[in-house]
Amino acid sequence: MNIILLGPPGAGKGTQAKILEGIYNIPQISTGDMLRAAVKNGTELGRQAKSFMDAGQLVPDSLVIALAEERMSAPDAAGGFMLDGFPRTQAQALALDDMLDRLGKKIDVVLNFEVPRPALIERMSGRRTCQQCGVGYHVKFAPSREADKCDKCRGELYQREDDKETTVAKRLQVYDESTKPLIDYYARKELHQVINGDESPDKVTAQIRKIVDAA
Repeated sequence: MNIILLGPPGAGKGTQAKILEGIYNIPQISTGDMLRAAVKNGTELGRQAKSFMDAGQLVPDSLVIALAEERMSAPDAAGGFMLDGFPRTQAQALALDDMLDRLGKKIDVVLNFEVPRPALIERMSGRRTCQQCGVGYHVKFAPSREADKCDKCRGELYQREDDKETTVAKRLQVYDESTKPLIDYYARKELHQVINGDESPDKVTAQIRKIVDAA
């Protein structure tokens, strides 16, 4: 089963991907994870990607596609995979189609997580991270026992730049401009399925299982 997870930042794609990995025994493949692993392992593609990242530039689509092809060809992806955060644009979606043709694979279903904008902003802007050990909290949904202190190591909690409300609003705008058109692209292919992401994690998982099992 090959799945694409679509949806704005904060919609819960990563949370559900971890749950689905255990249910279906297929790996979550995210652009960020692919890039970090390739750089850490010092592969040729990783070295190329690092040169762009070190210069503060976006990694070109051609390189992202090559990394995705390398990752999807790994043994643990033989039975399927979940693409999280990729493709981000229609150009990447077209390149992904060509790449899957070469691999003799296809996308079985595209799950589009829909969450109201105010809920997305609340989810992301409420995140806090420990400066020492990196454990994550949320001021409303998963607060630490003592304000601004990590339960695990007593380190100071801080708000990442990406999680500040103004930055969150910009990230959502970028999503609307570049990624939302993919909904129409996959709807035309009759692969698009809507997930109500404004539910409890258990209810969201139940929605996904019903759709994936039918597919």
